[in-house]
Amino acid sequence: MNKNISYIFIGLTLSLGIFSSCNENKPKGSRTDTPTSGTIQFVSDESFSPIIEEERQQFEFEYPKAHLKPLYTDELTGLKMIRDLKTCLLITSRGLKPSEIAYIKTKNIIPSVFPIGYDGLALIVNKNNNDTCMTVHDVKKVLSGKVKNWNQIYPGSKRGGIQVVFDNKSSATLHYVVDSILGGKPIISSNIVAANSSKEVINFVSKTPNAIGVIGSNWLNDKRDTTNTTFKKNIHVMSVSIKDKATPMNSWKPYQAYLLDGRYPFARTIYAIVVDPSKALPWSFANYISSPTGQLIIFKSGLLPYRGDISIRTVKVKK
Repeated sequence: MNKNISYIFIGLTLSLGIFSSCNENKPKGSRTDTPTSGTIQFVSDESFSPIIEEERQQFEFEYPKAHLKPLYTDELTGLKMIRDLKTCLLITSRGLKPSEIAYIKTKNIIPSVFPIGYDGLALIVNKNNNDTCMTVHDVKKVLSGKVKNWNQIYPGSKRGGIQVVFDNKSSATLHYVVDSILGGKPIISSNIVAANSSKEVINFVSKTPNAIGVIGSNWLNDKRDTTNTTFKKNIHVMSVSIKDKATPMNSWKPYQAYLLDGRYPFARTIYAIVVDPSKALPWSFANYISSPTGQLIIFKSGLLPYRGDISIRTVKVKK
């Protein structure tokens, strides 16, 4: 495919009734929330906050009596809260382990875990850095600390040492890198650090010529572009290749189409974990994200919805 003259359009078809409705009975115990009213707190890994904020705002618009208070934190904190039943809903990038499910069952609660969408693990560099293609092998060497200088990847580069920055030392983003890219090996290199949020990563990279930022792709879409084919203007998003040598023609960015067809190699699943025996507001919101409306919000944000028939059309434009 000639990337210079080809445009990819993605369509999404959703069917009504793909998810069962919530129990409309009032919950038992001290809680007073119902599926469409009340006030609850839920937890999400911070790397997914842009898309979850869109879902929350639309849900509250449709159900004015419902008030959802998000806590955007790291994955470890969220998992501990869900295990200790300090929250009924967690959005993160992995499901529960068998041991975690067994522990929650000892409290006479059966957790529900289901996927709601996909995003890409994005690598970003400074807007003045035009070395934006990298192989999967090179990415692994950089993230493991085996490669620490730009000239080891791009011979002749004058940018010096590579400074890698993550969103949080306990985030879903870092855990994906350790588990899915580095094969479980911890990150111990001195040139790899963690900020406090995805926004701080973007700000750091925009000011640091030799940096590589690692964040979720849902932080990157330019809201002015309704086609979801551009990224923020103050940074460059790297293209990644599965080939032995990366070129602009065999490397891909985390666009929806390339997450769908597998050309972009670093795609991760977003999960909703619910421990809500009352099946009230937390359960209702999680189901809403999986409903046609919630999946359409994910689609329009530039991420890949879990449900729905997705069509891809390639249109070639004559020069």
